[in-house]
Parts: sequence; structure tokens; C-alpha cells
Amino acid sequence: MSASAVELGAGDVLIVADVQKDFLAGGSLAVPEGDRVVPVLNRYLTAFTRCGLPIFLSRCWHPPDHCSFRERGGPWPRHCVAGTPGAEFAEGFDIPRAAVIVSKATRRDRDAYSAFEGTELHENLRRVAARRLFVGGLTTDYCILNTVRDARARGYPTFVLGDGIRAVNVQPDDGRKAEEEMASRGATFIRLESLAA
Repeated sequence: MSASAVELGAGDVLIVADVQKDFLAGGSLAVPEGDRVVPVLNRYLTAFTRCGLPIFLSRCWHPPDHCSFRERGGPWPRHCVAGTPGAEFAEGFDIPRAAVIVSKATRRDRDAYSAFEGTELHENLRRVAARRLFVGGLTTDYCILNTVRDARARGYPTFVLGDGIRAVNVQPDDGRKAEEEMASRGATFIRLESLAA
């Protein structure tokens, strides 16, 4: 085990954001290379499951007339409408039986990028005695960034799964800037090979 290895233990929690069909190839808001996170995240899921550690999966779960949609003046095409095929988790995404699903941005007139915003995630983390958070999924520059901001604001040591995230990059540098901000807030970036489960 290298000096930079991270050993999983009691109090560690995995949070995977928004690995949904609309964010993958062919989806209405496809993220460049978004599909590539699925096999990587599956390996993180396996590691946490093997250790018996809590796993939370967030998902956008929008009403049909959500404020983030372009037809309502928002920035995005219609995506991840609750109950539609595009809102389903990705094909091949291995959801552990014990994983807890957190639905966000469910209110018509309020957007939410963070898995904490408008959800019971923080209460659930307290219930499971969370000590450190490991965050990956989609997208680096929106849902990951905002979830990490909220995690750090609540005092959680936070690890970002550097090989299990991808950015929308509305502007070409958005993903890089998001990573720099997360690091500046004290988040640590790791990769699968750093994980000693």
C-alpha cells in the first residue's frame, strides 16, 4: 500500500450522482464520455459493498415542467423527467441492493444540483454515522461540484473519485475549474488504484 493509499473503514460513505440515461450517449443532455464512468463506478460500488459501507445514489427526478428546462427559461434541454426512460439509471450500472436512492430537483420551481439540496441526505448521513464521503458520478461541474461544496460546508472530509466523474463543459474549462474549486475547498482527489478496501 502506497503512502497515498486510502483505506476504507467504518464511517466511510459512497455518494454517486446522477448516472442516468439522459446524461449518457443518446440522452437528451449527454455528457461527453459520460458512459466511461459506469464501469469505474461499478468497481467503487463493489469495494464499498464488500466492506459493508453505506451507498447513496442521487438522481435528478424532475417534474415535466421543471424550471431548468429551456421551454421555461432554464439553461437545459428537457431531461430526467420522473418516471421516464431518460431518468432511469444507466444500463450496466450495478446498483447494490442496499443502496439508498436520493431524488433531487423534484420541485417545479426550484433547481437543485447538490445531492444535499432539498433531500434528506444529510439526515441519512448522520443516521449512519458518516465520517468521510466519497463522491463520484455526473457531472463534475454541476452536481459533483455542488455536492462537494455542501459536504465540505458540513465539515465532512471529502474524496472525489477523479476517474469516476465527467464534466458537461458548457464552457471548455468548466470541468477543470470545478476540480480546482473542489480542491481549494479541501476535497482530495483519488483514483481506483488509491483505494485499499
